[in-house]
Amino acid sequence: MLCHMPYTWCFNGERRGAVSKQPMLKFVTVERVMPDKRAAESRNKDFHEIYAEYADAKAREQAGRCSQCGVPYCQSHCPLHNNIPDWLRLTAEGRLREAYELSQETNTFPEICGRICPQDRLCEGNCVIEMSGHGTVTIGAVEKYITDTAWEEGWVEAIMPRQERPESVGIIGAGPGGLAAADILRREGVKVTVYDRYDRGGGLMTYGIPGFKLEKDVVMRRMDQLAQAGVEFRLNCDIGQDLSFEEIHSKHNALLIATGVYKSRDLPGPGAGAQGIVRAIDYLTASNRIGFGDIVPEFESGELNAAGKRVVVVGGGDTAMDCVRTAVRQGATSVKCLYRRDRDNMPGSQREVANAEEEGVVFEWLSAPKSFMGDPVSAVRVQQMRLGPPDATGRRAPEEIEGAEHDEPADLVIKALGFEAEDLPALWNQKDLEVTRWGTIKAEFTSGRTSMPGVYAVGDIVRGASLVVWAIRDGRDAAAAMMDDLNAAQSVAAQ
Repeated sequence: MLCHMPYTWCFNGERRGAVSKQPMLKFVTVERVMPDKRAAESRNKDFHEIYAEYADAKAREQAGRCSQCGVPYCQSHCPLHNNIPDWLRLTAEGRLREAYELSQETNTFPEICGRICPQDRLCEGNCVIEMSGHGTVTIGAVEKYITDTAWEEGWVEAIMPRQERPESVGIIGAGPGGLAAADILRREGVKVTVYDRYDRGGGLMTYGIPGFKLEKDVVMRRMDQLAQAGVEFRLNCDIGQDLSFEEIHSKHNALLIATGVYKSRDLPGPGAGAQGIVRAIDYLTASNRIGFGDIVPEFESGELNAAGKRVVVVGGGDTAMDCVRTAVRQGATSVKCLYRRDRDNMPGSQREVANAEEEGVVFEWLSAPKSFMGDPVSAVRVQQMRLGPPDATGRRAPEEIEGAEHDEPADLVIKALGFEAEDLPALWNQKDLEVTRWGTIKAEFTSGRTSMPGVYAVGDIVRGASLVVWAIRDGRDAAAAMMDDLNAAQSVAAQ
């Protein structure tokens, strides 16, 4: 059925027969503009975020570029299915508080996703006007602006449970998946205790992602919000050592496993165990601890400090990008990144690669380490590669080019090859906890339910190393499934 409107649209986004101008559909007349980015020569000396905030008028203008398309691919390609077109429209109309409230309905931490999501691969990468050659809407920057403004204006309200319930849930892991679930459960009145092995909550958002991408007060602000809502945090608590799995399982009505994956993939080849070859997670954690003002002996000794060193980072994902850009800021004399495929086939964000190149990082594509010289390490023997036929995953497999090798001087080599799951059934003595052949926990993707009654799992420990936004989605879904199960159990008990 046709919808008859009292006016028609002009192609430039104005309404015929209307008194005021339509604030949307301005993509033809308004160019895409990101918030100002600090110059590389100044930002590479500190760990502050590199993008400035939009001014209100600029945020409205850029939000108004949205085409309000009938099938919003930005929304369908967002793991959280955020209602992006509507909160862009509200922003363009100056209804910022409503825009925030709408964004918060589907996303527990929109200001964090606005900063660290790879929008170029998700919402912005699937924007209709980007496909038509007009340049994508700056969705991530507007999302960040909306929620930062909400915090500044006091619109972010305290978490108020609808009513207190008798049940309690234990959550193992204070990363994005666990915290998203804690938020939903606490709003429903469930008592929540979060157990984490580190001394601060936030998981990789706190200790893995550098401050130039996500300043830590942004994460700590959410931690404080949850604590004020009554979420109990048991930090410096390593399940399997400080507390047994059985203890917390028996203490709570339900249990959520949200540990993430922290076991680093290792480097092969002769000399890979030499001093000066370190894990990315150790390197980034040390750097972030220094940012908090902690004393880190491994940093002070130089073991996890790139200052004055020739640094080689091995890997092509977002963790590798975090490492190379951290090394630049620590004062490395040179920073090179080895990746065995080419630029087009790397898993990391192209936006992050561009930022790293601006800051002085050199990328050696189609290159892989073959062996390491010296102990402490003094050089990496680099094997040149080419891309062969596709492998089982559909990606073209890298192949060695015989005789094409060279030595790359290095005083610090950082392994950023990704993460794998720890052997949780063995660590926790839980043989009934089913895992996949990759060691990740078997769980329903829509609910997080595992093979053990009352036990759920979310995030990277189910998916393998993935994105913060997917962990948030999983945490919210699992919390909803827990509420269904708790309500069902309550109904049975009442009969």
